[in-house]
Amino acid sequence: MAQKKKKPLILCVTSGKGGVGKTSFTVNFAIALTRNDNRVLIVDGDMGLANVDVLLRLSVKQNIRDILESGADPRQALIFVRPDLAVLPGSSGVPEMVALGDHQQNRLAAFILEVAQDFDYVIIDTAAGIGSSVLWYNRFCDRNIFILSPDPTSMTDAYALIKLLSRDHGINRFNLVLNFVQGAREGEHTVETIKRVTKRFLKLELAHLGSIPEDKSVKRAVLDQVPFIEQTPGSKASRAIHDLAQRVDMLI
Repeated sequence: MAQKKKKPLILCVTSGKGGVGKTSFTVNFAIALTRNDNRVLIVDGDMGLANVDVLLRLSVKQNIRDILESGADPRQALIFVRPDLAVLPGSSGVPEMVALGDHQQNRLAAFILEVAQDFDYVIIDTAAGIGSSVLWYNRFCDRNIFILSPDPTSMTDAYALIKLLSRDHGINRFNLVLNFVQGAREGEHTVETIKRVTKRFLKLELAHLGSIPEDKSVKRAVLDQVPFIEQTPGSKASRAIHDLAQRVDMLI
């Protein structure tokens, strides 16, 4: 008897503010997952300012907007970076795509669920902030990953988004990844601070999945449009990403 294929896990990578390395994390995390014999699909969910394709130097012929408008098979828009890693590009410079209506959201959900069947993981890279598409993606996914940095504004904005999702949308499971950490003490202080505040005021227990250290190789790789996990596989950031991929089962 043939073994039944497991249901793909849909992850949403999000942040309260921009500039915390969310898209870079998404791309490198996806590659790390493929190295564990997984097939991974990246969905560029930044509907107005997509840039996954920029980080990977992809030539985009069709994107999410085109598929929504034409109703074509979403597989036609997939770009395979390699046999086990594909990208569904988002749209860029299209303001009306930032706030999708209910009908468009339902169609997008159907498209993603259809192509997801070919993969083990679907990683949605959302826009930053509290826009309607960000809220919808967080409701749609199976698990979320919140990217934040030790910057106080990053923590404040992450808390605001967590509060909104918890209070207005009933989401009570949040997984944190701390980026740009300059030392173990800084990382521990940042995580303890936001966990303490959310527990006190929101009655939520946050899960800390792990931290990624400040690493010059990350910025260099972004400028070169090459994933740092491939350009400098032995770097501190690359090792941290591999560790996070090994702990993906810890997501709550």
